[in-house]
Amino acid sequence: MIYELREYIAHAGAAEKLHRRFADHTFELFRRHQLTLVHFWTDPARPARIVYLLAFDSQQQRDAAWAGFQADPDWKAIKEASEADGPLIASSSSSILNEAPYWNPDSR
Repeated sequence: MIYELREYIAHAGAAEKLHRRFADHTFELFRRHQLTLVHFWTDPARPARIVYLLAFDSQQQRDAAWAGFQADPDWKAIKEASEADGPLIASSSSSILNEAPYWNPDSR
């Protein structure tokens, strides 16, 4: 199992549009393309910041899921419509995370 931690910072004035795009469209597309959402966070001190964690069986499954998502005509149409007044995301980052070999969830 691998995890992907993603963070987006919305452009000034675009945070609400970005939040709506996730709530109204992106989560459904994630399910369609086997992008398993583990958790989703907002930052009360920085409303333009979104952080979420995805889980994948393997790097190959991750790559295939993202390729399918990016190629999805519904996603392309949603992205284009939501960005009619300009891009929503000012910056983004992604980190692939593997469990440490000594991690024992029972020790929490």
